[in-house]
Amino acid sequence: MSDALIRLKDVSVTRAGQSVLEHIQLSVSSGEIVTLIGPNGAGKTTLVRAVLGLLKADSGEIWRKPKLRVGYMPQKLHIDATLPLSVLRFLRLVPGVDRETVRAALIEVGAEKVIDSPLQGISGGEMQRVLLARALLRKPELLVLDEPVQGVDVAGQAELYALITQLRNRHQCGVLMVSHDLHLVMSTTDQVVCLNRHVCCSGHPEQVSNDPAFVELFGLNAPSLAIYHHHHDHAHDLHGAVCQPAPAQDHVHTDTHTHDHGDSCKHG
Repeated sequence: MSDALIRLKDVSVTRAGQSVLEHIQLSVSSGEIVTLIGPNGAGKTTLVRAVLGLLKADSGEIWRKPKLRVGYMPQKLHIDATLPLSVLRFLRLVPGVDRETVRAALIEVGAEKVIDSPLQGISGGEMQRVLLARALLRKPELLVLDEPVQGVDVAGQAELYALITQLRNRHQCGVLMVSHDLHLVMSTTDQVVCLNRHVCCSGHPEQVSNDPAFVELFGLNAPSLAIYHHHHDHAHDLHGAVCQPAPAQDHVHTDTHTHDHGDSCKHG
């Protein structure tokens, strides 16, 4: 796949003698949004860390496009409440960034008004937009977003997912996103990867939402939560280090939008 940004082939990770990820296949291409979903403990964050190169897989291959530029949005940022840090100063921790560059990034994510606000004083939704602006300052070819709507109300979640789609369309970057918000994610993603240590199923959202493996993980109401209308328009410290301790069959867009099952699933 010539426009692939990352490819994982048969990747497995073991920690403390326990299998965390098993035989993962995954690819993300330019202009594509791929969403990882799965229950707690499914290995989503571990997979993200492997993609970012923060941990080494025990087996398999992780390929990244040479000199790939990655913008990472962590699930949550841990900042000391007594640290005197404005949004501007925080974003200027990215090398080579001045006020105008920061302002342009904040305008793009709809958060220009907080540029001089104390970082600890902004709302949850504003913080998520600031973290997204930080990822964009790296001029990424690939955006990696770990639960990007964490701590945001439902209306704000829909707006953030719409913003992520707009950024993909504008920059034609690939997006790898972790989410639990099935009913919102299904309308803003190209491919869904259902993960529970292995890939249970993957493919076009409308197909995956009716897959037996998806229903087994999320319950009988899962398909109704994942109503899909696709318009095919096409905790870390200040330096991004992790303060505390994610998978699909290789996929291609087709007119039939088929989906794949993991080898260890119970259905055919």
